[in-house]
Amino acid sequence: MRSLDRLLRPASVAVVGGGAWCTSVIEQSGKIGYGGPVWPVHPTRSEIAGRAAFASLDDLPGVPDAVFIGVNREATLDVVARLSAMDAGGAVCFASGFREMQAETGDGDALQDRLLEAAGAMPIIGPNCYGFINYLDGALLWPDQHGGRRVESGVAILTQSSNIAINLSMQTRGLPIAYLMTVGNQAQLDLAHLGRALLADRRVTALGLHIEGIGELAGFEALAQEARRLGKPIVALKAGKSEQARAAAISHTASLAGSNAGARALLARLGVAQVDGLPALLETLKLLHLAGPLPSNRIVSLSCSGGEASLMADSAVEHDLMFPPLAEAQIAGLRAALGPRVALANPLDYHTFIWGDVDRMRDTFLAMLAGDVAMGCIIVDFPRADRCDPSAWDCVIDAAGAARAEAGKPLALLSTLPETLPEPMIERCLATGLIPLIGLDDGLSAIALAAQLGRAGALPPPILAPGTPGPLRMLPEAEAKRALARFGLSVPASLCPNTPQEAADAAAELGFPVVLKGQGVAHKSEAGLVALNLCDVEAVTAAAARMDSPGFLVETMVAGGLVELLIGVLRDPAHGFVLTLAAGGVLTEVMADSQSLLLPAGKDDILGALTRLRIAPLLAGYRGKPGVDTEAIARAVLAVQAYVIAHAAQLDEIEINPLICGADFAVAADALIRTGDPE
Repeated sequence: MRSLDRLLRPASVAVVGGGAWCTSVIEQSGKIGYGGPVWPVHPTRSEIAGRAAFASLDDLPGVPDAVFIGVNREATLDVVARLSAMDAGGAVCFASGFREMQAETGDGDALQDRLLEAAGAMPIIGPNCYGFINYLDGALLWPDQHGGRRVESGVAILTQSSNIAINLSMQTRGLPIAYLMTVGNQAQLDLAHLGRALLADRRVTALGLHIEGIGELAGFEALAQEARRLGKPIVALKAGKSEQARAAAISHTASLAGSNAGARALLARLGVAQVDGLPALLETLKLLHLAGPLPSNRIVSLSCSGGEASLMADSAVEHDLMFPPLAEAQIAGLRAALGPRVALANPLDYHTFIWGDVDRMRDTFLAMLAGDVAMGCIIVDFPRADRCDPSAWDCVIDAAGAARAEAGKPLALLSTLPETLPEPMIERCLATGLIPLIGLDDGLSAIALAAQLGRAGALPPPILAPGTPGPLRMLPEAEAKRALARFGLSVPASLCPNTPQEAADAAAELGFPVVLKGQGVAHKSEAGLVALNLCDVEAVTAAAARMDSPGFLVETMVAGGLVELLIGVLRDPAHGFVLTLAAGGVLTEVMADSQSLLLPAGKDDILGALTRLRIAPLLAGYRGKPGVDTEAIARAVLAVQAYVIAHAAQLDEIEINPLICGADFAVAADALIRTGDPE
């Protein structure tokens, strides 16, 4: 694929088509101040939007760098083919009716394949997309209104939704947007390819993604690696959180993992900050543009209200942030500025008696920033200018700006409500070097994510690519355990008799107590096919007689278990193999306590995931009870991973539930493997 420079930063633009959408592209080019020629192309019209039109591409005075194609899908194919032959720089294909309409039209796939063939090596964005706006150079292929303005540097935003792109352009939060781009069907250029092209612009500071589907895994990994190399963080909003687990799921793992867990694990693995809403996306990008990733999650907070200080402390509970106790230097500076009447703490209520005294306010803010903290936040809500006089709030901007300049640390003005930090005040904050953050939750989320990005370690090894197995089958439990044992998983001693009498003989051979299981179903407990702690031949014979089963599995009873865990691996075609660690046994559905990683995972990743489980206190030892052997758990997980790596082409799913964990062991009491032959 050739460079996208001509397409994204064009010296000339052509617009093919004469409808309202094409007219808008031409009009918006004028409004944004595009300095190059804009050439309308239409077979019958002499002018469009006040510009002279050309009857065909062959009549243009030069070869266009960027072309907006606003004709129907069939005509789009011919236009793309001609542009490719002319050596044009690239095109945006606006028309719909391609792959996204296959179910309705029956020919969408074929048309999209023909479009790719017509384009050849010429870059195309879309089809079925709005195109892009380059606010740095004042160039666009965009068929609608937008709310942005020219900037000298800023963040790039890529979205798979044209409507969301329009809405983002209307933000009044003080976020400078360098590029705003929609990707449509991603027929040729996907999210990762376009993201790398935007990051290559030295004026772009960070990348925001609204993702509906990741696409090709290796390409997305390459995007993350390039962003890391350039020192430009990525923030993503991933759609699909509400998608239900697979209808055909037969395991607990499938219901716990699903595509959302896979996406979250992928983004976390690659060092991409994930947000849950558009406001948080914008606030995080703004903080990263102005301050970059933070060196720690230690912050200070100031307000002139005890209620706001409490609200700040409560709001931070949901985020990975710390309000460290005040150090001696901070206390000394605060006492000098505030006197003895203020209770000193972090978050700090500095009271209102110094309001309007810029010097004392500056000294207060500066004293708080003197600690071992990454940044500070001042909670401030400005009165509405149409009914009130906000001039009395000038003091906080002046004092905060002076404190920030002297401390050399990021300092945010954080409003509790979006309405109370209007755009004129935001612009004043930015001019003073302050960071305007809107809304406690979104602002704190931005700070926590900036700190998370600042702690990012080395890039992990490439993700283990999932295969595409054919028809699936479930291995019998005994076979699954034998297969996993060959890779180092600890399993109970067992025998596989066929009749109740043989089951009794097998139990006597193994030694009591034993577990008796029927065969042939995934969830044996629900089917009444599990009997535990059988202590003699008679008990085994009676239990086997009650089970409607073609055969049996007799195992040595695992004694001394303290905690039960689930280890699951699910093939996720979009994200790789998702490893799930969860509370196991009867607690799996009740607690829904799980952590997900992508394979391959290192030992430290596994141990870290265990500490994030809600049952982590039980693993460590709780109320006088001993803890479990987490090293043995890690070895069990790594054994399962080794099996997955060896069988990645045909594996669909593995589940160990429960893994019985004791003070010095971790044994798989049940195992499920679903696999097929690779296609």
